[in-house]
Amino acid sequence: MQHWLKDLQRKPKLLLVDDQRINILTLHELFREECDIFMAMNGEQALETCRKSLPDLILLDVHMEGIDGHEVCRRLKKDPETHDIPVIFVTAQGAEEDEVLGLELGAVDFIVKPINPTIVRARVNTHLTLKYQSDLLRSLALLDGLTGVANRRKFDEELGRTWRQSLREKTELSIIMIDIDYFKRYNDHYGHLRGDTCLQSVAGALEAAVNRPYDLLARYGGEEFVCLLPNTHLKGAVVVAERMQACVRALQLEHADSGIGQVVTVSMGVATMTANSTDGAQVLLEAADRQLYKAKQAGRACIRSGI
Repeated sequence: MQHWLKDLQRKPKLLLVDDQRINILTLHELFREECDIFMAMNGEQALETCRKSLPDLILLDVHMEGIDGHEVCRRLKKDPETHDIPVIFVTAQGAEEDEVLGLELGAVDFIVKPINPTIVRARVNTHLTLKYQSDLLRSLALLDGLTGVANRRKFDEELGRTWRQSLREKTELSIIMIDIDYFKRYNDHYGHLRGDTCLQSVAGALEAAVNRPYDLLARYGGEEFVCLLPNTHLKGAVVVAERMQACVRALQLEHADSGIGQVVTVSMGVATMTANSTDGAQVLLEAADRQLYKAKQAGRACIRSGI
């Protein structure tokens, strides 16, 4: 199972934002056993923590020095990476105008000061449950039904997100394009049911070779897979590709009609770029595809790499 689906089993991440330390400590005491707690004492800290940690829920004070809670929420909702994080505003008693504006900005609920522990716990638990259910449904929708790895839609989303992160941090991003050699011959020789089993076995072997929790293996279509490797230079990506190839060979899946041996093999194309524009992710993907084409032209069951 992909790490991003397993991730749903962790403790929920709760961000507490308030410029009064006593309020943060009170909320921290309420939820420290059930949640991983993150804290911020101003709007700038809150935005930075959200970008780095992607909490499951934010308890956000409205009135703070500098960037107030409303502006923090407004910026979160404009950013595609933080848009879906639910926000509960913490407001002063009777501040009806705060609640109206908060709803317009996308808040899911309100907590009125002074804080009532029973009510706060009930509301937070309700919205964490809703967030978990939403994340679970979304994760299942992004899973390839046959192989159990990520599907094309998940890959496309992660490529865009990771490219933007690479652009911000000026880090290298690598892609490995993978194709099962002569898979049509395999289906013709053994039948489509065996072909499905082959795809499942190869997907498992490829996934076993991907070690870091933020790397992503996806089924790209048919017998093609793709692997996204953030913060990885070309030489490191080639090492991952070699490990993948070895894992697939170790399966020793019979392929009598392969033409390049008697077992199932894969061809791979590897490409690396440092993001330099907001719309360049497709350039990297096309570069990896060109390298895959070179691997096929070179006789298959090999790796070709470049930019």
